[in-house]
Amino acid sequence: MDIKKVMVLGAGTMGHGIAQLCAEAGLEVNMFDVSSENLNKGYESIEKSLSLLMSNNKITQQEKDTVLSKINLSKSLEEAVDDIQLVIECIVENLAVKQKVYAELESLCDPSVILATNTSGLSPTAISQNLKHPERVVVAHFWCPPELIPLVEVVPGEKTSSEVVEKTMGWVEAIGKKAVRMNKECLGFIGNRLQLALLREAIYIVEQGWADPEEVDKAVEYGLGRRLPVTGPLRSADLGGLDIFYNISSYLFKDLCNSTEASQYLKEKVEAGKLGTKTGAGNYDWAPESIDDITKKRTELLLHFLEKDKENK
Repeated sequence: MDIKKVMVLGAGTMGHGIAQLCAEAGLEVNMFDVSSENLNKGYESIEKSLSLLMSNNKITQQEKDTVLSKINLSKSLEEAVDDIQLVIECIVENLAVKQKVYAELESLCDPSVILATNTSGLSPTAISQNLKHPERVVVAHFWCPPELIPLVEVVPGEKTSSEVVEKTMGWVEAIGKKAVRMNKECLGFIGNRLQLALLREAIYIVEQGWADPEEVDKAVEYGLGRRLPVTGPLRSADLGGLDIFYNISSYLFKDLCNSTEASQYLKEKVEAGKLGTKTGAGNYDWAPESIDDITKKRTELLLHFLEKDKENK
């Protein structure tokens, strides 16, 4: 692989997770954040994540130390881009801010350096529109938590070169993730379009009083969720019979939620300060111990799937 050293820009939840992935794959990593406090917190989070892997007998102390030795905390952007082949940017989801940062990156990086963004929905074409070399800008959208979720959506902008897409795909696979290539960009890419479509209907069912949030979640967890890791929606339709799915769609599509506005249900929750686990209440009430419990269960299950992925390679 051409990419031996990367720079991770932003040490938050996504940034430090991606830095860990790269270091685990043997790459040298320069991690930078404009906030030295965030940078140090990011490094501490990597240490905690690796300790969790140790406690689950996934790595040894020596392997943990080796991974940490691959991660360099950079004091400036100029220092961070030294001798790298790829930048993966994980900063605030604000187009103007990203455009400013990418202009600075272009002035500091060799034209051969790939400028990848971890944006969850912003247009790579818009991000790169003021650059001299927009052909090297590409989306590499990791999913949270990046150290546990395999998916990375690779999305070209209008001027992204095919070589940059291929190299980015290769980098994603080399660090142990599953690269999904889009032919061209669209709002939300693949994953968030599907996720928000499911969420819209789930909220609609609750709003109509047809079922409580717990029951809607159970329907996914014990139904759809059990087969989706093996068969996505299109493969599931083939297995079930397209004639059957066509017949169901002929009467059900017209009854599904088709609102084009943001959910009033969500709006009321947000205005009431009920944001989910970060505030202790959302669709559910969240005590600290319940957050720890569900996070632990999710981590254990995702680790199980990661082991299955390794077995199937």
